[in-house]
Amino acid sequence: MNVKVLKEEKNDIELEIDNLTVAEILRIYLNDSEIEFAAWRREHPSKPAVFKIVSSGKSVQKVVSEAVSGIKKDCDSLLKAVKKK
Repeated sequence: MNVKVLKEEKNDIELEIDNLTVAEILRIYLNDSEIEFAAWRREHPSKPAVFKIVSSGKSVQKVVSEAVSGIKKDCDSLLKAVKKK
């Protein structure tokens, strides 16, 4: 997976991301947190998605880090549940 920072400010970031599954999962987790705006768009199927995140309080890096930690925690929990069966 490739991620490229296109624009970065304290409360605003734009990323180019080539994995739509990861982009969508991250969008869902970010919209459940203290975030003002999180969405991705893709101009054409042959091009990577551009992901925009705007935070109203915390820094974007902190909010993204918390969302990724939440995703990891939920994946670990799911993996434990599957291994028990």
